[in-house]
Amino acid sequence: MNSSKSPGLAGFGILKNTTCHTEKKISVFFSIIFMTVGILSNSLAIVILMKAYQRFRQKSKASFLLLASGLVVTDLFGHLINGAIAVFVYASDKDWIRFNQSNILCSVFGICMVFFGLCPLFLGSVMAVERCIGVTKPIFHSTKMTSRHVKMMLTMVCLFAVLIALLPILRFRAYQIQASRTWCFYKTEHVEDWEDRIYLLLFSCLGFLALAISFLCNAVTGITLLRVKFKSQQRQGRSHHFEMIIQLLAIMCVSCICWSPFLVTMARIGINEGRSKETCETILFALRMATWNQILDPWVYILLRKAVLKNLYKITSGCCGVHVLNLHMWELSSIKNSLKVAAISESPGSSKQINLQPLNSVGQ
Repeated sequence: MNSSKSPGLAGFGILKNTTCHTEKKISVFFSIIFMTVGILSNSLAIVILMKAYQRFRQKSKASFLLLASGLVVTDLFGHLINGAIAVFVYASDKDWIRFNQSNILCSVFGICMVFFGLCPLFLGSVMAVERCIGVTKPIFHSTKMTSRHVKMMLTMVCLFAVLIALLPILRFRAYQIQASRTWCFYKTEHVEDWEDRIYLLLFSCLGFLALAISFLCNAVTGITLLRVKFKSQQRQGRSHHFEMIIQLLAIMCVSCICWSPFLVTMARIGINEGRSKETCETILFALRMATWNQILDPWVYILLRKAVLKNLYKITSGCCGVHVLNLHMWELSSIKNSLKVAAISESPGSSKQINLQPLNSVGQ
């Protein structure tokens, strides 16, 4: 698949003089543990999100829950597919020449690594944009952001991630077996061709762009919610927004911590034309950090729910002996009240209704 190498031998040149060694037993053990924990965590998060989606199907939280479910499902399949291939490679003594003569498995592995790496980052940024619109433009969100539109957004994000993952294949460039012989990705050693550098830089830039969009939208959403909170007449009916922004902030922090080392490493390799001082162990550590993102994402929805946060508040307030927040903010009816307040404030006759109320009260 490469112009300089036959398809069957693409990527095997790196196997001759590799200096990156991993303990097979330890690596297999950690791969199995990561895959098992990731599958169980994401499965539990899917159950929680789907139950919440059934409850809030016709309300403003439904679109956020649908996007969150797509993110968790993507993480689940990432663990299933990438984890299964990694365990198979370890079980086969990393002998790629024996089971990958046509380079098909390496290509599939590389496509999955790119897709399941970028797709969660894209979905996190889309969720941040959706919540920003829901908080700043509630009427537009309630009328235009339907389930059909959200599903179209999910489909477009996935197709875009697939396109980025298929670029090397469409350009007849093979994914390369990395120095540790445990995974496949873009070419990261002796990168001399400009196209190989473009792939690395494109992956890094798209990842950082998704994180930047998430940060910007979450900042706008947080500032808006804080401004609303300090207005006494609109203090109620916003608890579901606070719950979702807490989850979004947690997702953004987890993504930044887990993905930044890998994105920075790939960018440095692309900029320095493969002559950077990044060792195989450094790249492998950054990859494992990125893998933790798919494990920690579902726990954001498992732990940072209203029921859990409410219990944590009770425990904290009981230990500290202080009461900062009123528990009525966590009532389920607050979602309905929020939509009613937004609809009344945007309706043409709202001002008349507000002006008539004091006159009626005086007459009584």
